[in-house]
Amino acid sequence: MGLKLGAACFLIRMQFMSESRTFSDNLALGISRLAVAGLSPKGPGTCGSLVAVLLAPLCFMPLPLVWQLAVLAVIFFVGSWAAGRAERILNEKDPGQVVVDELLGQWIAIMPLGTAVNAWQLLAAFILFRTLDIAKPWPIKASENWLPGGYGVMLDDLIAGLGAAGILWLGLYFLA
Repeated sequence: MGLKLGAACFLIRMQFMSESRTFSDNLALGISRLAVAGLSPKGPGTCGSLVAVLLAPLCFMPLPLVWQLAVLAVIFFVGSWAAGRAERILNEKDPGQVVVDELLGQWIAIMPLGTAVNAWQLLAAFILFRTLDIAKPWPIKASENWLPGGYGVMLDDLIAGLGAAGILWLGLYFLA
């Protein structure tokens, strides 16, 4: 029931975002913002990552590995389209409102946790990913320009997610 209500509110919000935008413009903005997470006035990226962490135990972590990889591929390509379109609509390169890349990176970061996870492990994945995404050490920062448009927006978070997943995996391995 709650999911249906949330979806209905999302669709209603998208239709009233702007009368001058097309449906596909509003769809791209809705996807790229993860509904309203990207509209947070403070820390939209952190807000998007938080949404991703909260959704993961319900929508992502229970899936078998092959389905997780398929979901990540869909997020990458749909997110790249939405992020690229949002850049054109908002007339800005990698706008702060675009947080679908945080969904991709955060879900990659939590993959080493498997399905038997606790809140501390999710918090560790969240902190590791946000730290890498904000600090953008090499090659994360450089990767923003490796691909054009929305693909570049998504790629740096994909790499930050891989880095966070690697650090998390090493931590779990040595602490086990």
